[in-house]
Amino acid sequence: QVQLVESGGGLVQAGGSLRLSCTVSERIASSYAMGWFRQAPGKEREFVAAIWWTGTRTYYADSVKGRFTISRDNDKNTVYLQMTTLKPEDTAVYYCATAPPGRDLYRESGYTLWGHGTQVTVSS
Repeated sequence: QVQLVESGGGLVQAGGSLRLSCTVSERIASSYAMGWFRQAPGKEREFVAAIWWTGTRTYYADSVKGRFTISRDNDKNTVYLQMTTLKPEDTAVYYCATAPPGRDLYRESGYTLWGHGTQVTVSS
């Protein structure tokens, strides 16, 4: 069974940077997309960013545009989320997930397989 494993979370001061990684245990069809979501305490899980395994198109939540960058390394079956200028409100558990073609990448329901998450804490 395909597994997604996130890493790279941690504690960082406001204004700092972190890079999250999501490694997929086996190659997924190139027509699929990978997304990052996050869930803060007491809040619903929300979309952060997404990218297809092929092509260059990327998608971002308005709250992270200009600060976060999603990228992928197909050879390593890994998707990254480079986070810069972090704010305390970015504190959350970050999850990666995979979506088949034709799904709404901005919605949690568009994704069929999820990782267990990695904690990101931004101190003020």
